[in-house]
Amino acid sequence: MLQLDNITLSLGDRDLLDGISTIINPGERVGLVGPNGAGKSTLLKIIVGIQETDGGHVSYSSTETLGYLPQDGVDPDFTLTVIEEVETAFKELFDLEMEVKSIQEKLGHTDHESAEYERLLERYGALQTKLETSGLYSLRAQVEKVLMGLGFSESDFNRSTSEFSGGWLMRIALAKLLLKTPTYLLLDEPTNHLDIESLQWMENFLKSYDGAVIVVSHDRTFLDTITTRTLAIRQGSMSDYSGNYSFYEAKWEEERELLLNAQKNQEKQLKETEEFIERFRYKASKARQVQSRVKQLEKIDRIEVEDELASVSFRFPTPERSGQVVMQLDQVVKRYGDNTVFNGIDLEIERGDKIAVVGPNGAGKSTLIRILSGNEPIQGGTKKEGHKVTTSYFAQHQAEELDLTKDPLEIMLHAGSGEKESRLRSILGSFLFTGDDVFKKVKVLSGGEKSRLALAKMLLSPANFLIFDEPTNHLDMSSKNILQQALQQYEGTCMIVSHDRAFLDPIVNKVLEIQPGKLRTYLGNVSYFLDKKREEEELNNSEGRVAKDEGTSSGNLSRKEERRLEAERRNELNKRVKPIKNKLQKVEKEIEEKETRKAEIEEQMGQTDFYDDPDMVKKVSLEYEEIKKSLTDLMYQWEDYSTRIESVEQELN
Repeated sequence: MLQLDNITLSLGDRDLLDGISTIINPGERVGLVGPNGAGKSTLLKIIVGIQETDGGHVSYSSTETLGYLPQDGVDPDFTLTVIEEVETAFKELFDLEMEVKSIQEKLGHTDHESAEYERLLERYGALQTKLETSGLYSLRAQVEKVLMGLGFSESDFNRSTSEFSGGWLMRIALAKLLLKTPTYLLLDEPTNHLDIESLQWMENFLKSYDGAVIVVSHDRTFLDTITTRTLAIRQGSMSDYSGNYSFYEAKWEEERELLLNAQKNQEKQLKETEEFIERFRYKASKARQVQSRVKQLEKIDRIEVEDELASVSFRFPTPERSGQVVMQLDQVVKRYGDNTVFNGIDLEIERGDKIAVVGPNGAGKSTLIRILSGNEPIQGGTKKEGHKVTTSYFAQHQAEELDLTKDPLEIMLHAGSGEKESRLRSILGSFLFTGDDVFKKVKVLSGGEKSRLALAKMLLSPANFLIFDEPTNHLDMSSKNILQQALQQYEGTCMIVSHDRAFLDPIVNKVLEIQPGKLRTYLGNVSYFLDKKREEEELNNSEGRVAKDEGTSSGNLSRKEERRLEAERRNELNKRVKPIKNKLQKVEKEIEEKETRKAEIEEQMGQTDFYDDPDMVKKVSLEYEEIKKSLTDLMYQWEDYSTRIESVEQELN
């Protein structure tokens, strides 16, 4: 077991970790959570021995191993190919293979009757047995499987590591780590550089991983899928929860409410004690009681409750209304030298669309949104911007365009929104700039801090078409919640490249999937998109099995065999129809409920006194528009499910 005993670490006058103790058993799935700056990454570094402590120690068995993936800073050998770099994780095995080959060669030149030959033969047999049981001979297949799961193609395997960006180098480091299968796998923000497909692959890999997994992540869905235990660091101390992130979050809300009440009661008692001391400080008859109360105050352990950023609300400025068509691409061609990314793609974005852009890394997600934002020229086709469309674009590189001589508050004041300084400080606080942080010069901020500042500045824009490229990579849970709520209420159009499913789901109403050279739109959120992709995959697999059965059957089957094959085929097809029918029935029920409510509102609007209460009119009208929009989306889903059922039933008949 991995044991942490009374770990302490101070930064200046602040106790970052104040007596942290816990035990992690082999095979556990642990989420390490807490606000930015709480010490999560530091604790991982302490466990693996690259960060010293002021006190305490970490211990584990000599037969157990640790594996660690940092947030950044991996350093591969740029003289190696991708597959060679990954295989360096198994240097000992390859050295063993080289020794076996060397002995083989020596045996061919040694006298068979000599003692040296006997010694070499014995050594050869022992090493060969060790090599066979090591798994080396199946290692290359396993390496390729993991690399492809993490998004590499076969053509990438023999490319030099020097050709890949930092995000892809992190994937190479992750592949090496997963293949080494340490007893304790420590991952610091492993999802930042993954697309949705490789993220799902890694979730499945980790769920069946033999060792323990300790992960720091701000991806709620990832944590909920992987972890069964949560360690939360707050104000230097650690609390242990026997569930995933959602379980922890619910429990913490209950605990925080109790803490706030306890703090309120304590403050009342402290105030009464202080008033007593002040009132009788100079009265001799009360001197003993006053001294007793003073000592009592000194001994009291003050209850402190951390401020929750989720209490900060933010709304985008109301943008000017654009035309119905916001942006249109017609037969667009995009090339980088000899590399053609898009060859004649079409896309239409309508007012009110909130679109998630997904797809494998390298398929062209960032290229597409740079084209839409006007930051990337095209080599063919047309791009047409709609009436009164104003675009605001956020990408990680924009952090480098901030004025290095200004501080965050000055950056926000010069953004020209007209917001009061107190309001701007609240917005900065929601993006983790608190206290004197707002007066630090931009030049001394970290890359993550600059990205958060660039995002906060963008949110002051009254643009009616917002485009984001991975906006959540440097945000903690509270900051993501604030941005999420603001985008849900945003009245314009937005497009977001992100792999964070929990962040995207409540916001988006469409998913644009980009595969190499082509686009496909799904009506619904990311969960709906993933469900449909799974169904399509199951359908393709099922059709493959049916085709295989039909291909292996002969033309001279008995009647009994024909009936058996027909029954099997019918059962297979019925299995495909049933889950789609269940979803269709659920959609039909939602449509019925929405139409009933719509009819009630229409009847309410028909009343003569309905317009006497302006607040009520606004509230009901907003609900009415939302219902109409939901009905449109539901009808698209109903049509999609019905078409798929009809297609499968035709195949059955």
